[in-house]
Amino acid sequence: MRPRRRPGPPAAPRRLAALVTAAALVTAVAGCSGDDPERATGDPVTTAEAGVLAQLLAADREQGGADFVVSAPFGENALLVLTGEVDFGASTGRAQAVTSFGGDEPDQTRTVFFTATDLWQGDVPGLADALTAAGLPAAGYARRPLVPAEDAGTAPLLDVLVQLVLGLSARTADEPAAFTDYTWGGSRSVDGELATVFTSGTGTEIAVDAESDLLVQYVSELPGVEVTVTLADHGEREISLPADADTVDAADHPELAAALGL
Repeated sequence: MRPRRRPGPPAAPRRLAALVTAAALVTAVAGCSGDDPERATGDPVTTAEAGVLAQLLAADREQGGADFVVSAPFGENALLVLTGEVDFGASTGRAQAVTSFGGDEPDQTRTVFFTATDLWQGDVPGLADALTAAGLPAAGYARRPLVPAEDAGTAPLLDVLVQLVLGLSARTADEPAAFTDYTWGGSRSVDGELATVFTSGTGTEIAVDAESDLLVQYVSELPGVEVTVTLADHGEREISLPADADTVDAADHPELAAALGL
């Protein structure tokens, strides 16, 4: 499955403030404002809220990982949805990737694993026959390097999305002063739980569970694609990548990779 190429976001530094500027990775805070009835949507964040925002990526990493759903419409009536889990500490993830096109065209479904540098794709139609025809050992997965998300015009949407998910953590906190352009947006329900919404200066909406103060959703505009990421069940994860014996390196076989749309 290889959705049409989309321009990727610019290089994404580790810090959350820079991620917001790149229109790629942002976070939210809840529980630090309370729903003061005198507060209006669009009011600036408080000093306390900026402080929690500054800690949020580090908090994600401290939690270990999370389940995630990423939804990204693209083109006409096309939608790419990733449903899986991520280990922030090890920078690994796995998901089912489903591309739907609307109308009578069937969905494309792949099983994907990813790290900060590589992407594995399984359930690839025609992979077994292609390997046999090429005289290669049987394999359930094809691996290739991720195309850096900042490579505008060349990064596949799938690559951009998995890198976005991995970027929702950091080893250290940000500076509270980096969040002075955020505004308060009230509350909304995310997966049936109350969350507080904030909006960055670039227009990205971010939400955090009102009880746990953990990131539960963000909605951000990439070039031509509005991406929604929902996180749930934060906690430790252990993700085993496909074995080398069950993997073919697509970079070593570019003709096969091109024929299979990898």
